Amino acid sequence: MTDVVVIGAGHAGVEAALAAARRGASVTLVSFDRDNIGQMSCNPSIGGVGKGHLVRELDVFQGVQGWAADRAAIHHRLLNRSKGAAVYGPRVQADRRLFAAAVRARVAAASIDFIADEVTAIELQGDRLAGVRLAGGDRLDCRSLVVATGTFLGGRLFRGLATEQGGRVEERAASLLGEQFADLGLIAGRLKTGTPPRLDGRTIDWARLTPQPSDAERWTMSIQPGGAPPPQLACAITRTNPRTHEVIARHADRSPLYAGDIGGRGPRYCPSIEDKVRRFADRDGHQLFLEPEGLDTPLVYPNGISTSLPLDAQREMMATIEGLEQCVIATAGYAVEYGYSDPLALGPTLEHRDIGGLFLAGQINGTTGYEEAATLGLVAGLNAAARACDLDPLTFDRRESYIGVLVDDLTLQGVSEPYRMMTARAERRLYLRADNAVERLATRAGKSGISDAHRARLDRHLAAKQAAREGLDQPMVDPRDPDARPPRPLRYWLTRCDTREAALEALGSGAAAQEVGHDVYYAPYVDRQQRDWETVNRDLQVPIPAAFDFARVPGLSAEMIERLSAARPDTLARAAQVRGITPTALTSLHFALRHAR
Repeated sequence: MTDVVVIGAGHAGVEAALAAARRGASVTLVSFDRDNIGQMSCNPSIGGVGKGHLVRELDVFQGVQGWAADRAAIHHRLLNRSKGAAVYGPRVQADRRLFAAAVRARVAAASIDFIADEVTAIELQGDRLAGVRLAGGDRLDCRSLVVATGTFLGGRLFRGLATEQGGRVEERAASLLGEQFADLGLIAGRLKTGTPPRLDGRTIDWARLTPQPSDAERWTMSIQPGGAPPPQLACAITRTNPRTHEVIARHADRSPLYAGDIGGRGPRYCPSIEDKVRRFADRDGHQLFLEPEGLDTPLVYPNGISTSLPLDAQREMMATIEGLEQCVIATAGYAVEYGYSDPLALGPTLEHRDIGGLFLAGQINGTTGYEEAATLGLVAGLNAAARACDLDPLTFDRRESYIGVLVDDLTLQGVSEPYRMMTARAERRLYLRADNAVERLATRAGKSGISDAHRARLDRHLAAKQAAREGLDQPMVDPRDPDARPPRPLRYWLTRCDTREAALEALGSGAAAQEVGHDVYYAPYVDRQQRDWETVNRDLQVPIPAAFDFARVPGLSAEMIERLSAARPDTLARAAQVRGITPTALTSLHFALRHAR
């Protein structure tokens, strides 16, 4: 009898297995091939706006994703530098081989048994999970099961009008398990994602492209020691153009998206190039980022041109783009359609409400992206171990973490398309910064089974931050006029936009000091944001006029406008019940209504 079995060794499965093992559970990880543990199926990058917040929070709980990203980082860039620390997006481009090797090393060092096989069915005893059945006929008994099948559950690959079973190119799908899940009513529908063609970088005219170097400043995704980073490579930027769009439109009838072969809905915020050209017909071009896939491979990932057109159309399309006219496609792009389970059937621990001991994590819950998958793996793994070993469950509050936002949004609102984390989904995003994850979550992480060494790292960071706070009251003269008198406390200058940078420099160059400076700067805004949300909660019966134009509300996404316009809620309380309407959106709607009155 194993405490926890985990199906799938992608980002969700690995984090689930490691988290359960850290809590003291015996863990068996089952996947097709040991060599594919931790593989980056699509974009070779970790982090970004919103996603980088998840990685930093995951790292507080000793997750592997940020640590492996640092060990494999061949390009790092802090996104949104011009918009303030609350929405900074740490992101690294990773060497695929180095990243997977780092993840495999972490799994090998943990007390985790690995079985290279296919799970064909789950075994139930009444309304409880009892075990799993393997392709060879063996049964694994377990107390908890984490299903983290990614795009493999009933997966089908599409390239042009050709289709085949699979969860990733040249890898078979979990078809039998998908059929059983459908029979049990655990499949809510199908979703779609895609990937661009991989290019031979030796055939790209780099001199004609806009280079994008790594940040000069050295920073890391993880607080865990990872050694010296690899050499840094530059990325480059190019664009599609009207000729590109003409090629795509001419071959549209050969796209499975428009031929009706793909029924699953794709990610709204990461559409294929076919979707972009159709939905944004007024655009004369779309930006592409050419990202090297590793130090010892010529492959380049053209981020922004995901496609499922046939290979000849992909070649014709790429030949219209500046710098790519002579490029060779090493692997054609393709789309993947797969089954997902309704996350509304899950509780805050990600345990299924109707089947005790069954936990779901990653893309099976309707998400997209490595970071969302890994975070859900952490939550499922921690709580699968708790269920198996009679420990306290660990849940997350959306007011204290993006992890809580992610779990809340999925389990309370469900999905109609692949869910992607964005900072706009968090009503307290001014507080939930990527740089203060340790302070927000260290106490909770201490209950999750982290090692003594990791706990000491968190404690050292908190001590350094406390030491930096003690410098806030030191006197400082006006940095704009050194002869001005009298000096004021350093904290005063940190709150002013025109003196903030100088005050941050005076406070110190370390990460803890910079974090304290951001705390001081955002404090009044965080307080006001909290008061605003309390006001919304008092006024949930505010009426919404029948003819109210939701498109005029600042801060609402096109998706939210569409859903509110269709639902026509008559009060703020009813608007809160509309699927996909976040607390942040509710706050924006409340103040728009108040202004209208």
